[in-house]
Amino acid sequence: MTSIKRNVRRGLVTFRRIVRGATRRLYTRWRRSIQVRVVTSTLVISVVVVALLGVFLQLQITAALMEAKTNTAVGQLDEGLAAVRRDLASSAETGTRPETVVNNLKARSGPSGLYEVYIRDTSNEFVDGWTTNELRQESVPRRLREELRQASAGARPGTASTYGTLSYNDRRSERGLIVGGRAGQFELYYLFPLTQEQKTLTDVQRTLVGVGVVLVVLLAAIASLVTRQVVIPVRLAAQGAQRLAAGRLEERMRVRGEDDLARLATSFNDMAANLQDKIGELEDLSQVQRQFVSDVSHELRTPLTTIRIAADMLYEHRDTFDDPSVGRSAELLQSQLERFESLLADLLEISRHDAGAATLDAESVDVRDLVLRAVGDSQTLAERKGSKVVLQLPGEPCMAEVDRRRVERILRNLLVNAVEHGEGEEIVVSVAADRDAVAVAVRDHGVGLKPGEGQMVFDRFWRADPARARTTGGTGLGLSISREDAQLHGGWLQAWGEPGVGSQFRLSLPRVAGAELRGSPLPLVPLGAGSARPLFAELEVSE
Repeated sequence: MTSIKRNVRRGLVTFRRIVRGATRRLYTRWRRSIQVRVVTSTLVISVVVVALLGVFLQLQITAALMEAKTNTAVGQLDEGLAAVRRDLASSAETGTRPETVVNNLKARSGPSGLYEVYIRDTSNEFVDGWTTNELRQESVPRRLREELRQASAGARPGTASTYGTLSYNDRRSERGLIVGGRAGQFELYYLFPLTQEQKTLTDVQRTLVGVGVVLVVLLAAIASLVTRQVVIPVRLAAQGAQRLAAGRLEERMRVRGEDDLARLATSFNDMAANLQDKIGELEDLSQVQRQFVSDVSHELRTPLTTIRIAADMLYEHRDTFDDPSVGRSAELLQSQLERFESLLADLLEISRHDAGAATLDAESVDVRDLVLRAVGDSQTLAERKGSKVVLQLPGEPCMAEVDRRRVERILRNLLVNAVEHGEGEEIVVSVAADRDAVAVAVRDHGVGLKPGEGQMVFDRFWRADPARARTTGGTGLGLSISREDAQLHGGWLQAWGEPGVGSQFRLSLPRVAGAELRGSPLPLVPLGAGSARPLFAELEVSE
């Protein structure tokens, strides 16, 4: 018994899952397809209209059929009343019995038996009346008798009619129309079975349903055909736009005819051609710009080397000059040359990334060692700015296949940026790892990022405050190069910040080179960072 219940429960769960999946697919199809929505709406509206029209026609046909039946019955009743007056009113003279009159009136209906006859003598309460064909007298309802009695009490005796159930002695019953009239002391009732009329109405109803179904299907097919003529060009335009967005700038639509859809295709093709021309111009301009930066950077190396040699000689002999200002100038020249060399190296690195010539020399390393080396390189600068670097490193190794040189450069740039904007506050460096990724977060408690700055923080030569002087000798390209290096690894470089609270930069890298990064083991927003809405800048690799 327990196993049966378990199987039934499993069956119900499977059935619910199938129904839920089918409903989800239908809903998705409904949301994504104009044709499905138009055809479904047309189908529903057609069903409602056809149903209302069918009900109206059915009621009209039924009313007309019953009215014709009633008129025929009243005419037949008038003839029967005349016969009753002729034969029974003078029965004492003619000797005609009521049974004979009933049978004679019944014989007029023909062999098909279109009606039954019932005669009742109102002057004799002990006689129930005379009927034909085993008809039970209870077939005439009491309310019809009362109605006929009230109608006969007037100046002009009338007739009465109703619908009821005709009952027979063999317990057979059927629906019928009952009409009655009065001739002297006798009440005459004609009882017409409605079997044929019900059959006719059933046939009409089936015909209406069949015609309605065919009409609805035809309307749905017509709506599908008409909608298809409109939807197919729109779908082709959408597919062309998707391919155009994917970089296939040669994509064009086929133009057929001169209607609105043809003008849409022509406009789309013109837009694609203009977009292709503009993108081509921008690519040529970008190529020229990159080539210019690369050429200038290479050309500057030779004179810079010569200037560096001369500056080194002046710097080494600065104490031999009689004028102290000359020695100070030699020191300034030395520091600015170092900054210029860094800028030149960054420009060359950026030009390699732009040209797609940057390569990844991946090896398995412990990310904790890279963090320690970067912190060691930045320790002197942090002490000079009054910032304390706090390390939060896990106890187990955080191995990952990365380019040691590029990751160290990313970490140095993040640390220098934190020192530059940390306002002398504590800087926290956290490292964490999971099965698929490693992450390093650099948190400062300085000026933070204003709304809208999170998307610009990785732009080239961007500065949060243009009036703020660089005190660490940065070139303005550090975070841009860091972003390129992170993307080269297939990783993320993300920034969070709040004004007056500080900022946090998080580097997330896959453990295996070339693997897809799906998450990070460290949160982007530090705990207890405040209730203000954070600002995010998420940069991922796009294939």
